[in-house]
Amino acid sequence: MVLVGRNRAKLDDVAQEIRARGGHAVPVVADLSDVTSARRAAEEIAALGLPLAGLVNNAGIMAMRPFTSAQGWDGVFATDHLGPFALTEALIPHLSDGANVVFVVSAVEDPERRPAVTAGFRGSRYISAEASARGEWLPGGSKLPGGDAYATSKQGNLATVLAFARETPRLRFNAVEPGFSPGSDLGRDANIALRALSKYVLSPIAPMIKYWSNPKSAGRVITTVLTDPATGTGGYYDENGRPMRGSTQVSDPAFQDRYVAETRALLNGVG
Repeated sequence: MVLVGRNRAKLDDVAQEIRARGGHAVPVVADLSDVTSARRAAEEIAALGLPLAGLVNNAGIMAMRPFTSAQGWDGVFATDHLGPFALTEALIPHLSDGANVVFVVSAVEDPERRPAVTAGFRGSRYISAEASARGEWLPGGSKLPGGDAYATSKQGNLATVLAFARETPRLRFNAVEPGFSPGSDLGRDANIALRALSKYVLSPIAPMIKYWSNPKSAGRVITTVLTDPATGTGGYYDENGRPMRGSTQVSDPAFQDRYVAETRALLNGVG
């Protein structure tokens, strides 16, 4: 198993735990908000010469305060969409036939998704990849800090899965909506009291609430979608592993292709 993340100490801890259980793990340090770092990680992974049977793109943040990436792009859009996109494209030639690429997405991209609307989201506000990189979104969006950036970038993940599934039939591409998971570090820049409430009070009971989950339960679903040989390609699964549909917009192949083409054009400008 190859582990990719920003923090070497945390990667080493997870690798050690895997080895203690009889597994094998290799840490690769990379910041997926930085496209250059994502591509460098792909080169390092390919150089290991290991058979690559799958890839899980789980990087994600919903920042309460705006920040920019190494390329000067909106930090949420770069972390959640551009970096994973660049990593995946760089690794595709090295993935074994039949390998499954799973993106962890979010249904908040859908403006008709009732739980998301109740929580304050207004769906993806996509204009173009360049506009998103500048932190510009369609008007009439969410009042949640970082809400439009998060919803738009997660729509990019889902568009990527659906377009890549058509483009590269030798591989499998699937998406998982893990449910609202208060025990994750998605909102890691929230205040300490809210983070403690989420982790120690809400997270344990989350799987008993509709549309909610926690990291352990979500991990099981993601692992099942990743490893089940019966999993096809171009699928989208909810927090219980059941098929679901994305927004009307992202379900349109022409829109999927446009999102991917504009992302590629943007990334081609990075040497």
